[in-house]
Amino acid sequence: MARIVVLGAGISGHTAALHLRRLLPKQHEVVVVSPNSKWNWIPSNIWVGVGRMTSEQVTFPLAPVYKRKGITYVQAKAVAVRPEGTDDDPTGCVDVVHTSPERSGQEEQLRYDYLVNATGPRLNFAATPGLGPDGGNSLSVCTPSHAEETAGALTEVVAKLRAGHPQRIVIGMGHGMCTCEGAAFEYTFNVEHELRTAGVRDLAEIVYLSNENELGDFGVGGMSFAQQGFVTSSQTWTESLFRERGVKAILRAHVERVEPGVVHYETLDGERHELSFDFAMLLPPFRGADLKAYDRAGADITERLFAPNGFTKVDADYTAKPFEEWRAEDWPSTYVTQAYPNVFAVGIAFAPPHAISRPRTSPNGTVIAPAPPRTGMPSGVMGRQVARSIADMVRSGAAVPTHTASMAHMGAACIASAGAGLRTGTAAAMTMYPVVPDPVKYPETGRSLKDTYGEIGLGAHWIKHLLHFLFIYKAKARPGWAFIPE
Repeated sequence: MARIVVLGAGISGHTAALHLRRLLPKQHEVVVVSPNSKWNWIPSNIWVGVGRMTSEQVTFPLAPVYKRKGITYVQAKAVAVRPEGTDDDPTGCVDVVHTSPERSGQEEQLRYDYLVNATGPRLNFAATPGLGPDGGNSLSVCTPSHAEETAGALTEVVAKLRAGHPQRIVIGMGHGMCTCEGAAFEYTFNVEHELRTAGVRDLAEIVYLSNENELGDFGVGGMSFAQQGFVTSSQTWTESLFRERGVKAILRAHVERVEPGVVHYETLDGERHELSFDFAMLLPPFRGADLKAYDRAGADITERLFAPNGFTKVDADYTAKPFEEWRAEDWPSTYVTQAYPNVFAVGIAFAPPHAISRPRTSPNGTVIAPAPPRTGMPSGVMGRQVARSIADMVRSGAAVPTHTASMAHMGAACIASAGAGLRTGTAAAMTMYPVVPDPVKYPETGRSLKDTYGEIGLGAHWIKHLLHFLFIYKAKARPGWAFIPE
């Protein structure tokens, strides 16, 4: 009997666990370790953040789903990996600390035959002094509770606007190396939409603060679209939306600190600035889960398994070289670690070999460039393909992973909300192939113009609203869930 332990129950880990249970005979055990008791459809947190949804509408309890599917669920936080086991037991194991109310603080070691690290990001608010809602001076939509707090603050802003008090709203990145620019874009235009709906838009100044070099970069170096025989860019497309909605943009910015009512930031030219605000929702940079790793003798081998940022090193080329020399083939495809053939990392948990957007550094030595996004559809695809590989390794004894999911050979679709409402909502629908540009195969733009597309309108909002329910249905493993694409 094989035991597969999955660390994390987000999009990637949850997807992997469900497919593993579907693909493996019942005598093999699938174990999910997550410190959270609920699954969260994170893309809809932006709607919680403007009061359009509640936390209950974007989450559901994990335990009943795993019980129904025959998956062992351990509500705990993984703190260390021992891929060589111990002197007493040479089988790999994970050290966990329980977070469930009935076992809170208890420690345990879980044995595994295969391990999937899908721990996702650690929200690194501490990287920027004063950033974040927990003891900081800014707001967040990264979790349902953060988003509900942010919605409450937005309600207060609307009340002040109705009373005739002008308000400055700042939304964007809280650090020069953040990812998830798309989420900040979505929240910006959802807030703008809500203010127009409330009839108070005229007294509100909305500022989008980002580390992107230009609008429409989204951490993927921007996109080129072929439309009606012409080639346009996501930059042109996005800039037109900002002009149409009257949203100001401050780009190439690294937030140095957030004081009450004031953001201090540096721009790529090395200049330092201050921006006062009445409301600020600034996303944090990400780190890995900060797991430790030990060999059989107990020696620390964390650097062998993890990059300095805490993400897991997998089958990528991590050789240091100039941005121009990186190739599509340098990106991982199987997500197995280089040191241990039974340890995988998927979703945000794997360490990207390099940035997709060109890195830039200010004269002060500050790196100001988006980190590579790897959430949503790519995370789900990785989780499914790694599950298929492990299932083949368990069932047929395959010595190496049998399925691949390189972001350099993977397309992605994204629908970014620009305001909720079944009759008045809009969203930007985008597809790109591949996610990581391949200038050798596609010398004109780095991506297939036939498969890279963007359009904004009410229809895209309807699709995004439908996908909210569809993916929660899928995540609950309801009948036919496996036929719904990642």
